[in-house]
Amino acid sequence: MPMLSQDDQECLQKHASRPSMWTQFLLLFRAERYNANIRQTPENEGDPNDAPDVKPMGSERTEMRKRQMPAAHEAPGAAPGPQGVGSRGSNACCFCWCCCCSCSCLTVRNQDQRPTRASHELRTDDLPICEESPSPTLEEVSAWAQSFDKLMITPAGRNTFREFLRTEFSEENMLFWMACEELKKEANKTIIEEKARIIYDDYISILSPKEVSLDSRVREVINKNMVEPSQHIFDDAQLQIYTLMHRDSYPRFMNSALYKDLLRSLSEKSAEA
Repeated sequence: MPMLSQDDQECLQKHASRPSMWTQFLLLFRAERYNANIRQTPENEGDPNDAPDVKPMGSERTEMRKRQMPAAHEAPGAAPGPQGVGSRGSNACCFCWCCCCSCSCLTVRNQDQRPTRASHELRTDDLPICEESPSPTLEEVSAWAQSFDKLMITPAGRNTFREFLRTEFSEENMLFWMACEELKKEANKTIIEEKARIIYDDYISILSPKEVSLDSRVREVINKNMVEPSQHIFDDAQLQIYTLMHRDSYPRFMNSALYKDLLRSLSEKSAEA
């Protein structure tokens, strides 16, 4: 390896001992910042103990985060300014992608995300109330055991049977049957179409939580007739649900404690009279 001359060694040594450009820039930056702090606080010139603290560059990010904190520490009662281009308010940190978990802009975005309501949520307000009827007599309650038709022909029988279906989580069968009966009484075409749509959404649609059990043939006929519904559009479905309640729910109702207690109570009152 060739040896360097004396002049080359002195030049290399002189360049190696010279501070780098970044070091010069850093010293110049700290000096300018020190002078700026001195000018902003002239009252501390005579007190050497109150000399401004020059923070290292590593603390500048902490200082920036302190300035970006939301205006929650302001005086109470101060009205917040309008959110616009000129005043960002609590969203001042939106321009930087920092890892600050308490970033106020995240809070604002979370507040804007409101929960959505399911489109086919159970509408309890739309459920038909119990029919007005006098208290059943002993003869009426005894007749309910003779046939399902005698139970369904009286309002008191329908209300009592509906109360039993509620305990079996099949009240929608009675609600659908009653809604079809109300639809048959309508004569206005606009009201018929509106009520038919409500009945379809509540009891026929597969997305409804109150969907009744119908076979595919009846469901297909209803879907075709919904283009121009009439007051008898659900007749086949109503008959099918009526038959289902007759064969499935009615025998259990006759053996239930609800019916037996009602019959015994009316028998005791009749005997006392």
